[in-house]
Amino acid sequence: MSPDDLPIIDDLHALFLSGRPLLDVRAPVEFAAGAFPGAINLPLIDDLERHEIGTVYAELGQAAAVELGEQLVSGPDRDARVARWQAYLTDHPDAVLYCFRGGMRSRISQRWLFDHAGLRCPRVRGGFKAMRRYLLEQLEALSGRCKPVVIGGRTGVGKTRLLQRCAAQIDLEGYAHHRGSAFGHHPEPQPSQIDFENAVAVALLRQVHPDNRHFVIEDESRNIGSRHVPPVLFERLQQSPLVLLEADIDQRVATTVQEYVHDSLASFRIAVGEANAYAHWANYLRGALQRIARRLGGERYQAVSQRLERALMEHRSDPQTAAHREWIRFLLVEYYDGMYNYQLERKRDRIAFRGNYDEVLDYLHKTYGIETAVAPV
Repeated sequence: MSPDDLPIIDDLHALFLSGRPLLDVRAPVEFAAGAFPGAINLPLIDDLERHEIGTVYAELGQAAAVELGEQLVSGPDRDARVARWQAYLTDHPDAVLYCFRGGMRSRISQRWLFDHAGLRCPRVRGGFKAMRRYLLEQLEALSGRCKPVVIGGRTGVGKTRLLQRCAAQIDLEGYAHHRGSAFGHHPEPQPSQIDFENAVAVALLRQVHPDNRHFVIEDESRNIGSRHVPPVLFERLQQSPLVLLEADIDQRVATTVQEYVHDSLASFRIAVGEANAYAHWANYLRGALQRIARRLGGERYQAVSQRLERALMEHRSDPQTAAHREWIRFLLVEYYDGMYNYQLERKRDRIAFRGNYDEVLDYLHKTYGIETAVAPV
């Protein structure tokens, strides 16, 4: 059987809507630079092999590069790579594979799977390059057509929790792996900008197709950590109705303590282990505070820093210490609320509704047909 007789995926629209598993056979360095939601990297050649083959290709041409590739990946090495692909396809029988341009590497991978495992795995025509170009085109087109309802509110009102209760929503902070503030970093790094854009484009595609329904999205600045909201989408959000979620200061303090203290420390336990979690987390909080020191000003920075240090000291014997509520309340009132008031003045003409958690959910359902999920999505 010729490699051309094996199945090929041309319909990228259907592919991304379906959420089919993606088997990326590019080298790890390529995958790290950018991939797609749900993709797994099981490369045909590793980074060193790719470098060596590329050098030969540049100096001696394609035939010599192919010959070297066959030498580098043969026998047990080839069998091991095919076995990894086979194991993945056993668990994900509807997966499709791709390389960078949909050319030689995906053809070889597809052929080896058929010859050595009897599996007919489709490959994507045009590979990563075509898929990435398609999503950028969709991001541009759909940002102008989509119907977002922007959820705003002061720090700690629970915007993310409300977002997760809505069946139709796009969680920009989730895709950026960042909570969108100086204290928003996670122990794990953010995805690449390409990964972030691809995830947002796929999410937009699924919200707009097939009936272009309204969806909720959180009010964000241009940057979420070190990731940039695509400008065309950001501009669309600035023209969309704004719904303000409101909560009293005690509720906001409780929500923020849960996020900044308990949830954050739990994530460090997972990332670095129990023995090292507290020290890493404490330094993370100090670093986050230091990043806003200039905007706080010397007096306020010293005041909140002292409260933070007292809370960290008490935390070792009492993780529920009221001292955490003290420094967080100070930060909310003395720093975040001032910024919020300034920003809100520029958005007043877009405010469509304001209310508490239940009132906002009810408004979204009655006005925009946004259903409340049975459980957080």
